[in-house]
Amino acid sequence: MKKLRAGIIGCGGIANAKHLPAMKKSGLYEITAFCDVILERAIATREAFGTEDAKVYEDYRELLLEELDAVYVTTPNRSHAAISIAAMEAGKHVMCEKPMAKTSAQAEQMLETAKRTQRILNIAYQNRYRPDAAYLKKLCQNGEFGEIYFARAHALRRRAVPTWGVFLNEEEQGGGPLIDIGTHALDLTLWMMDDYEPQSVTGAVFHKLSGQKDQGNAFGDWDTEQFKVEDSAFGFIRMKSGAVIELEASWALNTLDVDEAKTTLCGTKAGADMKDGLRINRIHLNTPVVEKPDLSGGGVAFFDGNEKSAADVEQELFYHMVTDGAEQIVKPEQALAVTRILEAVYRSAQTGKTVYFD
Repeated sequence: MKKLRAGIIGCGGIANAKHLPAMKKSGLYEITAFCDVILERAIATREAFGTEDAKVYEDYRELLLEELDAVYVTTPNRSHAAISIAAMEAGKHVMCEKPMAKTSAQAEQMLETAKRTQRILNIAYQNRYRPDAAYLKKLCQNGEFGEIYFARAHALRRRAVPTWGVFLNEEEQGGGPLIDIGTHALDLTLWMMDDYEPQSVTGAVFHKLSGQKDQGNAFGDWDTEQFKVEDSAFGFIRMKSGAVIELEASWALNTLDVDEAKTTLCGTKAGADMKDGLRINRIHLNTPVVEKPDLSGGGVAFFDGNEKSAADVEQELFYHMVTDGAEQIVKPEQALAVTRILEAVYRSAQTGKTVYFD
């Protein structure tokens, strides 16, 4: 099989921990160009994942002059739009990390560029490819829940504030846990409901724990002076369809109800959640029942079942989108809707008013 020539812009944690290992494992990519504002980081990443003749750059515009099939944008949120647009203008297909952009205006520019240049713009919402999410989506498509009119999008951590990179920098990221992990939960929920038309959003964000010294954080103590984003955020979303969604996100919250990148769905025929594995609740023979599908794929000696991670599936699918015209699961129009809603939560929290959509 022909390998895709790919370049990586942004050689930080998400590139090294998620994208690059999966690309290497797939055997479908030649990673021939690396770019980072810290040149030493690009060099180290090239040594771990690049071809022998792979080049390194500090300026992404120089990387885009290379003969590449695809570019991965794994930089802080602030630069997602500018780099993705430049890459598509240069004729490259783009895999952009979530969220699509820092603002909805930037995301709209990205979408317009993708349409005009006819380049693939894929946003890295890899949780859609988990076995539980893929199975739940099939149930939704089969109409087994009826009309889904209430849902919750869960992205709650008790104490897991990321202390590296620019996660705590509002200018670079656009926000904290809402835009970082809440975006995954909201994407999953909207995808399951197949509903991307919000009517109104009411939101609240909090900075209640970010200044505390006694932190108990999973990643070590954070710098209270640098913690400029929210530690938790919540939104109430009304859709034009009449459905409502509750969105919850935190890096630090005094709760034991910890769930990340999960959804709860309530429909007229049945409901589902991901609280203890995937659970389907319905009425059968006039009796409430709970179904727990076995998604392990195991049961055979020396075989563990699901050997591919969601990141593995993401890279294989992107390859086939570019080379074979495979269906794009995460459409940029959908990612734009996620960004619009997240932005509305922040705006509502800032103004104290509900944000209404046309």
